[in-house]
Amino acid sequence: MDKGGESSISDEEWERFVREAGADAPSAPEEPSARARMVAGRLREQPDRPHAWRGHEPPRRRAGRARYVVGLLVAAGLLVVALDPGRVTGWFGGGGGDDSGAPLAVESERPDQPPPTGPASQLPTLDQPFRGSPAARWSDGGAGIGLPAARATGWMSKAQVAQALARSRDFLVASNLDTGVLRGERPQKAIALMNPHQPDIRKYLAAAFRTPSRENDPLLLFSRFDRTKVRLVGDVVKTRGRITYREGERGAVEVSADVTFVYPVVRAAKGSDDVERTIVRRETVMSWDDPAKVVTESGTFSLLSYKSDTTNGGCGTYTGYLTPEFDTGQGSPSPDDGPTIDPYDRSTSIAPGRHGEGDTACGTATRS
Repeated sequence: MDKGGESSISDEEWERFVREAGADAPSAPEEPSARARMVAGRLREQPDRPHAWRGHEPPRRRAGRARYVVGLLVAAGLLVVALDPGRVTGWFGGGGGDDSGAPLAVESERPDQPPPTGPASQLPTLDQPFRGSPAARWSDGGAGIGLPAARATGWMSKAQVAQALARSRDFLVASNLDTGVLRGERPQKAIALMNPHQPDIRKYLAAAFRTPSRENDPLLLFSRFDRTKVRLVGDVVKTRGRITYREGERGAVEVSADVTFVYPVVRAAKGSDDVERTIVRRETVMSWDDPAKVVTESGTFSLLSYKSDTTNGGCGTYTGYLTPEFDTGQGSPSPDDGPTIDPYDRSTSIAPGRHGEGDTACGTATRS
């Protein structure tokens, strides 16, 4: 994670920053807002593509103590061990649980199955915050986000594509791994990489950090904790994911990212040792546009779409911060009405969200 200090930027300075970022640039044939409408139409015609920007507000899964809801999975795992122990050993690189074995290589393509489930008794500790989790073998921070080889695409040369890919990863790091942002500060570095000429983006940024709401929630794009209530355990966030790209509309380079972030946390109170994990998976599509065809700023991308799913980060609360739950000593929580999910399963895309009353229904995670 990048090291950052406490933000000293006032609300007035922040609003001035947002206004200046949205200042008019030299005219070009196409405004991003009109382009976004065309992209939205294309996405409606292709339901397997991610939803257009602002077209989908994903539900966040609560399931704070989901590691207790694993009885059937553990039983099935034990049966597999009895029938084919060699296969299970291969899953873990020859170890005895999720924590053992060599670190996984960076992900280069979508896996065909979720990672195996480790023993339910392996609970996280202050010294081993990823104990009992598949993330124990994942890479640290930005190193877990795989980049493909660059090639000339659309309006960009090979070198320009390589730069766009690196900056796309920089955005993910600045949005979800920067120490200051994780402690609740405003994500200036991430915002600087976003095209300021998108009207929806300007409106969103102007409201999200002052008056967070369901529509303007900072957590739609940024991972933040209230440091008066929660603190990270150590200085490592585990990540696993990949970036891909293709030629998009009008010769743009369309970059897609699918990354899972695992945050070990405890209560902010001194002496707290109940370690829980908040897991955030994000699918983000960024367009690096040809400035001759779209109004943009050099070194910035237009946001085309986003999807996210969060385990133990709060559900139906719009405070602008991830709000993990901790063990109260009262046993397992009651299952919620929403679906059951495995937050470590990267073998399928994030399921589309549900609008209306269904948006507030929390799901139950099979593990944390």
